[in-house]
Amino acid sequence: MPPVIAPATPADLPAILQLLEVSKLPRAELERHIGTTLVAKEGKQLVGTAALELYGTAALLRSVAVAVERRGHGLGQTLTAAALDLAHRRGVHTVYLLTETAAHFFPKFGFRPIPRSDVDQAVLRSPEFTAACPQSALVMARSLS
Repeated sequence: MPPVIAPATPADLPAILQLLEVSKLPRAELERHIGTTLVAKEGKQLVGTAALELYGTAALLRSVAVAVERRGHGLGQTLTAAALDLAHRRGVHTVYLLTETAAHFFPKFGFRPIPRSDVDQAVLRSPEFTAACPQSALVMARSLS
């Protein structure tokens, strides 16, 4: 049975943070965005997550992670597509992301590398851009409009 994708709840936060730690992804301030975080569950076990930080008509896609034993089966793609759908439903025009390890993954969703200078100012002030991710991280963007 495939995992069920659903909105995260505050009760999911400890498992989400543990998955992000194992995946070596930033955990900072995720709790502030739990309302725009998705989880994938097999029964009661959390096996994946993806989150959005909303900044008006811009959003930051972050925390796309899949449990090691579930990787390679399309779950990351399902979570990314669900997060982009959520962004579209919330009126987002442009989605940004930072990555050090998954630059090959996101182009299939329409993301393209961009210079930091092209990022929406509100997104640039986010903790992901200012503290959590190094300057060497690749910036990518995708228009939803």
